[in-house]
Amino acid sequence: MNDIQIKGDNAPEKPLTPAMEDYLEAIFNLGKEKRVVRVKDIAKRLGVKMPTVTSMLKSLSKRGLIDYEKYEYLELTEKGTVAAGEVDRKHHVLRKFLTDISKIDHEKADKEACRMEHAVTGHTLDRFVDFMDFLQFCPRAGSRWLEYFDEYLQQGGDRKKCLARMEEFTDQLKDVIEIDKDKARGI
Repeated sequence: MNDIQIKGDNAPEKPLTPAMEDYLEAIFNLGKEKRVVRVKDIAKRLGVKMPTVTSMLKSLSKRGLIDYEKYEYLELTEKGTVAAGEVDRKHHVLRKFLTDISKIDHEKADKEACRMEHAVTGHTLDRFVDFMDFLQFCPRAGSRWLEYFDEYLQQGGDRKKCLARMEEFTDQLKDVIEIDKDKARGI
């Protein structure tokens, strides 16, 4: 389903569950907001009971994703920080796509992004980013704009080519406007 996997000692890679990703993301964001992260903070953030959090923290600790001792503060390990950062990145990119491109209100987009982040791979997420960049920097009109997106990807996001396409489109648009003016004048 997702592409965030953790390697254990002499064990095959085990993908993180969506619940594990939610906990890692919560810890990651709480760590940015507060000096220390506590079980009760996670419980409040995720809307679950403290024993549920404690159980998940044990699982995350066994996987080497967090440093956690009962009744102590907890921290993400380097491996946990990488995994949590990727989940958080997915969430932000998807929410931005939903709000900026699809024009979905922020609260609904945030909930949808949270559900989607567990299923989308890093490669697919990169395509969302490429598409948003393309829409921002390249022509958005004309019947061939999706072909231009493919060209944009193949050329590594070359904005010079985008500028050339915009100039071509502008010239075509000027011709159409002139034809329409002539028709309106009866020529």
